[in-house]
Amino acid sequence: MQDTHALALTFEVGGLPPVRTEALSAVTAGHRQATRVRALLRAAGTAAQRTGWTPPTGPVEIDLTLRCPPGHRTSDASTLLGGVCAVLAARKRVSTIGLAHLGVLVAVALYTDDRQIRRLSYTEEPAAEYSYRVRVAETPTVV
Repeated sequence: MQDTHALALTFEVGGLPPVRTEALSAVTAGHRQATRVRALLRAAGTAAQRTGWTPPTGPVEIDLTLRCPPGHRTSDASTLLGGVCAVLAARKRVSTIGLAHLGVLVAVALYTDDRQIRRLSYTEEPAAEYSYRVRVAETPTVV
């Protein structure tokens, strides 16, 4: 039997990614990043279903490519990467922060924990409209 498990997942999202600029989780109800969070979760969930992606338990790498009008980036690379990673990691404290407002999107996670991240990359490309691409990939375990 052939293993059809995807080793990398890449997907596109229109608009701007969520940013991480405060201690309050962007996935909490009423957060000012709610629209961006939902767009990211919808795109990630659709891509994961389409490819059969299951969150790896080993090391991962995450690539973020932001497309924006030249000279109009809205945040720095670290807050953009932090926002995307915070949304795509599994949510362990579902009952303590109340995530019922996310509905089925609460189950969308592309990896388990930020401790799995071995490489982050950020690239910016010129474009007329804001959009971004996310790639999450399993990385080989080095012994």
